[in-house]
Amino acid sequence: MSEYTGKEIVVLEGLEAVRKRPGMYIGSTGSRGLHHLIWEILDNAIDEQLAGFCSEIHITLQKDGGVCIEDNGRGVPVDIHPTQKIPTVRVVYTVLHAGGKFNSTVYKVSGGLHGVGSSVVNALSSHMIVEVRRNGQVYRDEYENGGHPVTKLENGQLPVIGKCTKSNTGTKVTFYPDAEIFETITFKPEVIKKKLKEIAFLNKNLKLIYKNENENETITYQEEFGIQSFVSYINREAVTLHPTPIYIEGTSGDIEVEVAFQYTNSFSEQINPYCNRINVVDGGTLVTGFKTALTRVMNQYARELGILKDKDENFDGKDIRNGLVAIISIKHPDPQFEGQTKTKLGNTDAKTAVDDVFSTEVQRYFDKNVEILRAILENSMKSYNARKASDKARTAVLKQLNDVDTKSKLASCTSRKPEECEVYIVEGDSAGGTVKTARNRKTQAVLPLRGKILNVEKATLEKILLNNEIKSMIAAFGCGIGDDFDISKLRYDKIIILTDADVDGAHISTLLLTFFYRFMPELIYAGKIYRGLPPLYKVDYETVSQAAKQREEDIALGLISPDEEPEEPVSKKKKGKKKLSRYVFNDFELEKFRKNKSYKITGIQRYKGLGEMDAEQLWETTLDPESRILAQISISDTVDADEVTTTLMSSNVPPRREFIMSEAKYANLDI
Repeated sequence: MSEYTGKEIVVLEGLEAVRKRPGMYIGSTGSRGLHHLIWEILDNAIDEQLAGFCSEIHITLQKDGGVCIEDNGRGVPVDIHPTQKIPTVRVVYTVLHAGGKFNSTVYKVSGGLHGVGSSVVNALSSHMIVEVRRNGQVYRDEYENGGHPVTKLENGQLPVIGKCTKSNTGTKVTFYPDAEIFETITFKPEVIKKKLKEIAFLNKNLKLIYKNENENETITYQEEFGIQSFVSYINREAVTLHPTPIYIEGTSGDIEVEVAFQYTNSFSEQINPYCNRINVVDGGTLVTGFKTALTRVMNQYARELGILKDKDENFDGKDIRNGLVAIISIKHPDPQFEGQTKTKLGNTDAKTAVDDVFSTEVQRYFDKNVEILRAILENSMKSYNARKASDKARTAVLKQLNDVDTKSKLASCTSRKPEECEVYIVEGDSAGGTVKTARNRKTQAVLPLRGKILNVEKATLEKILLNNEIKSMIAAFGCGIGDDFDISKLRYDKIIILTDADVDGAHISTLLLTFFYRFMPELIYAGKIYRGLPPLYKVDYETVSQAAKQREEDIALGLISPDEEPEEPVSKKKKGKKKLSRYVFNDFELEKFRKNKSYKITGIQRYKGLGEMDAEQLWETTLDPESRILAQISISDTVDADEVTTTLMSSNVPPRREFIMSEAKYANLDI
């Protein structure tokens, strides 16, 4: 055993840690991580707007592949930092955990709290230029190869490259993502434009000017009515119960609260919470405060208006929220998020603030708009009656779950410890048979589906519970559904969707994800849902020796004849080749492998389905925890998730066709 001493401990200085483990800071090195660079720089500019110093931001996709973000805020300080002894702007862009958001005197409210955004973007860029306008002067600092400063200081100060009026202040950041870090450095305009539209909704009257030099396109985003317009935008294709979203605003203590909501004829609810502009997809205390206040107020009105009689029980919260689309946006001076991903808010004072503001202001609104109130309460009564009927059906179904014929379908694992167990959902008996043979019987269960499950979008729970495949899943998982859902009773740590790598497989995966998102979203938020990624090809190949490669190139250039004997002995040449095989997961990866001159492909086998693999191959590629590839399903934006789900799974064809056509050109970028 080798000696373990201090010299084995590697300390990564400065921004090296970011380049070594970029996923820790931006999530991934794929397309999502690439776009995250823009959001980080944009967040800094928006924080200036929240502080009251910025009204306009320019976002430009340059022809040379760079991104330029310029604001008219105060400009990053350029004075000498008291402890670092270099210009403060250089500290901000080269030192992790350096920023003005740790001190409430600079930013009362902020989305970026960790002080890593600017420096992380610099670390993951091949080139970055920062220009600051302050005190009537323009300063410039430049960095290369992951944040190394190349601008020479003059007496410790940044050089002044120009003059401006004293009122003309702001920061301009231009960066070029490092191609050695990212799988792709091609930005998606549609992703950026959608994000800018959301930012405009959440920051009333902020002007965002988007320019794409590659497509000669300029768009200005500015929303006078903020989140009220946001709700209208979400419901643009929906049938609504009242024409204009209801808007509530107020302050409780140091917390500013805004709520906009509107009812539709949908069977589902959609509540999108934001704290300091951050979409807290798991909700938290601000959502609890909203739900509590809404349920209490609406039941009070239902009694006063005689819609609920004395003998009737109160509306359930879900009765009242049926068809609801709401945006909750709060500004909190000291938000406590659960985890670096900021997906849930934990502040108890946020619950109190939302409850206080909403209860007071929504009653003022409904007292003046009784007809809208009645329409909403009548919708709640319909939901109440439907729930009663659905409860009877659900009770009957749940009683039958123990008797559901899962024994012929579900191949259980022997372990009874949920933390070490996983269940594979596969399509058809053929694939199911192969997976059952290949699996680890102790920890891996298999549930084959017979055909495609019901498309649950816009379906009632009563109808869904009549579907045999869905009943089998509910029985297998053990955690119930609807009001009876209890994630602590889940029998598996991982639920893995494993379908063929073809169009039908993708459709089945989408149907399953729609079901989980609409009726068991807690499984997604808890990180329990995965998609297995089986290979599409098996490639047989040989390694090519350097001499053999050189000979092929010489023949191609006409330097030697194909009939000319190679200089190296045949026996030695044979040793330069080794027969190998590898699995390839998509056409893009196969094409890259074809272009690698170090290998000579001798055979390609395409798998049309999981049933075509033998048990050993399936274990090695798809089931073995040591070598398999799993994609964990997560939700980073509730509005986007709901919009995409509705677009893809509803019966409205034109939006689905438009979405597929707009996304098709990017299909090979996210590997």
